[in-house]
Amino acid sequence: MNVIVLSSSPNRDGLTAACATAVLEGIRQAGAQAKEVRLNDLDIGLCQACGNGWGTCLNEHECQEEDDFQPLHARIREADALVLVTPVYWGDLSESAKAFTDRLRRCEAPRREESALFGKPVIAVAAAGGSGGGMITCLLNMERWIQHVRARVFDLIPVNRWSRDYKLVAIREAARAMAEELMS
Repeated sequence: MNVIVLSSSPNRDGLTAACATAVLEGIRQAGAQAKEVRLNDLDIGLCQACGNGWGTCLNEHECQEEDDFQPLHARIREADALVLVTPVYWGDLSESAKAFTDRLRRCEAPRREESALFGKPVIAVAAAGGSGGGMITCLLNMERWIQHVRARVFDLIPVNRWSRDYKLVAIREAARAMAEELMS
């Protein structure tokens, strides 16, 4: 079993990083394997809406902009499940998470039921550190993305600095439960 944990914060020691660690712990407790991919460490640019607005993503389901997106897209196709952990910036995903998810949506959503993510379980975590606000609107956008690529919402988890301790437990347990479901 192969789970990819996408984390999208430049801060390696903050709330988002703690959430990603909790996910990894839960998956490993279930006896499964997971790899964390730090989106901020990759070179993934914005969607350019190439050509008439679609470029090669509409028919070939590949992005024509050459950067680190292509190898990660290939890894996502092979994954059994995904976890997306993002800090909340202005009630939305981080810029690195938005760049990646926008491009992945362009390549996979037009495929509908043939999407490489079709039916794959996804856990989405919105980590609001500063004000603690915006978690729900961020999760709403993440849920819409999951629906567009035809994946399956396993769980949507908001966390802020006040709920950190008990939400890290919830995140770990959600990841464990998802891994156990996949292995059964």
